[in-house]
Amino acid sequence: MNNKAIKKVVIAGGGTAGWMTAAALSKLFGKNLDVVLVESDDIPTVGVGEATIPTLHIFHRLLGINEQEFMAATNATFKLGISFENWRDVNKDYIHSFGFLGQNCWAADFQHFWLKGKQRGIVSAIGDYVPEHLAARAGKFAVDADQASNYAYHLDAGLYAVFLQKLAEKHGLKRIEGRINNVVLEKDNGFISSLELTNGKVVEGDLFIDCTGSRALLIEQALHTGYEDWSHILPCDSAIAVQTKTVTKPVPYTRSIARDAGWQWKIPLQNRTGNGFVFCSKYMSNEEATQTLLNNIEGELLNEPRVIKYKTGTRRKHWNKNCVAIGLSSGFIEPLESTGIHLFQKAIIRLMQMFPSQGIKQSAVDEFNIQTKTEVDSIKDFIILHYNLTDRKDTPFWRYCSNMDIPETLKHRMLLFKESANVFKKEEELFGETSWVQVMMGQGLMPEQYHPIVDLMDDNELQKFLDNIKLTVKRKVDNWPNHLDFIEQHCKAK
Repeated sequence: MNNKAIKKVVIAGGGTAGWMTAAALSKLFGKNLDVVLVESDDIPTVGVGEATIPTLHIFHRLLGINEQEFMAATNATFKLGISFENWRDVNKDYIHSFGFLGQNCWAADFQHFWLKGKQRGIVSAIGDYVPEHLAARAGKFAVDADQASNYAYHLDAGLYAVFLQKLAEKHGLKRIEGRINNVVLEKDNGFISSLELTNGKVVEGDLFIDCTGSRALLIEQALHTGYEDWSHILPCDSAIAVQTKTVTKPVPYTRSIARDAGWQWKIPLQNRTGNGFVFCSKYMSNEEATQTLLNNIEGELLNEPRVIKYKTGTRRKHWNKNCVAIGLSSGFIEPLESTGIHLFQKAIIRLMQMFPSQGIKQSAVDEFNIQTKTEVDSIKDFIILHYNLTDRKDTPFWRYCSNMDIPETLKHRMLLFKESANVFKKEEELFGETSWVQVMMGQGLMPEQYHPIVDLMDDNELQKFLDNIKLTVKRKVDNWPNHLDFIEQHCKAK
């Protein structure tokens, strides 16, 4: 495609995606690469509460970020999972926790043992066999020396961008102030050659990263890459966000509360609560949605609620010519499972793994796009699962969701679980077996049988096996402190 060596990378746009990209490239490649970021003070970054998933630990380890410093700087709290309320049906709740279910064997995962125990009446709720699940319900948290990083964070995205900006500039990142007015393309191959700013500056580069959000100034407006629309299977198209003063102790999980035509989030930070409402404008007006949100929040408003329109879907290519889309410019999957920042970091890491230092090759571009498409498709299926697998028929929105035609890949996974209790994670998929099991069971899908290897245990052996796991989980969580007490000692914001 282009044998020109990549010596200068231009990041268009700031925000979480832009500054994550800037921090990674400048810290890890900065000695051999000129990295600049173009953003405008006229396009402010709004600091809102944002939820993450445990994969953020990978990104922070790469950049050498200290957890205590990061959490104090971003008013962060800990997250052990998501509470899904009213999703299966009104007043029926469950938690999708991080961590792993019980104990597996070579032929069968833990749910098979639990299912036989359920038939025999010798088990309790499946979450009792997961430390993170039990701790979330108990409002406890700790970081043990031998503990896996099965936790994530609630953070202020605006402060996170500021934190990463300081790190990036420490490693040589150059920030250029200005609003992009024009994207200049090379006549012979259609590659981007430079960005023209409204203040007259021209920023040239070899590789361009589009972090301009849903405007997608480079990847779409300049390169006309195309968009795959998912609104027929993920029909919510609007969101409202508002912050409130904290009136209760922060819980170590995100709350997702299903409403008549969408769902509400509650994200507790150290200094405030992030609230929002994702809804479908075909079934609810902006005014009704705003009132629904305001009727279901606590504490004094810290800003005025505003409606944000979006279209779920993905860019047809996430790397096109010499432009890579990272962030909302690459597509949008609603934040039901807090996958936004994960997709940002995965694109950044994937780019660094395939970085075209000696020129852009089609094979690398194709592989980047294949891996990205595989991952976003699997996340899409996981999100659709929450809407489609439901007993709710009480509103037109939920009747549409429960009857819509879903992807064949999701149909297969649901049928496999129903008929055999099996779940298999494929390469490039984000969510593992434990996540699928918790959500499918939580939404009401109970398998018809378990693996025959479980029958090698008699009832007494099975009960001892299950009781030992449950007791071990309880003892571990009993020794953990209260979530807020741990924050006060570990990472209290200044």
